[in-house]
Amino acid sequence: MSTRTSTPTAAEVAPRGCTNLKLRQITRRVSRHYDAVVGASGLKTTQYSLLSHIVSLGPVRPSDLAATMNLDNSTLTRNLQPLVAQGWVEMSAGVDARSRLVSITETGRAKRAEAQRFWKQAQMALNQQLGIERVARLHALLDECLSLMDSSDEGESDE
Repeated sequence: MSTRTSTPTAAEVAPRGCTNLKLRQITRRVSRHYDAVVGASGLKTTQYSLLSHIVSLGPVRPSDLAATMNLDNSTLTRNLQPLVAQGWVEMSAGVDARSRLVSITETGRAKRAEAQRFWKQAQMALNQQLGIERVARLHALLDECLSLMDSSDEGESDE
């Protein structure tokens, strides 16, 4: 009786199915989970993320915020509008007449802190469901893939 100890063939490790579909499926599931938990604060997870970025970067130029979050400027503007309307974020004049700065208000800080407690609950529940080691490996794999894609994108623009 022989035991197979050789490395798997390319056919044995080849991806099955569409990577885009699989990523969209997991993203929808994870988003529904976070939205259900974080939504108890009155914020969407996208709004919580935006407030968190403004806290860490702010005051920040909208274009820099959009670049950091990998958003189009128009998407950022659309996402900022309800936060400004609620008084959680404010737009002010920048260093010159053509620039603006986005900053969080005290009310926005309080709303973010409230939502952060819910976000932590959502993260802990996901860690529990999937296993913390698997989540850590997933984060590392996603970071690696993003880095490779960023490097590839930079190479394309140099041509």
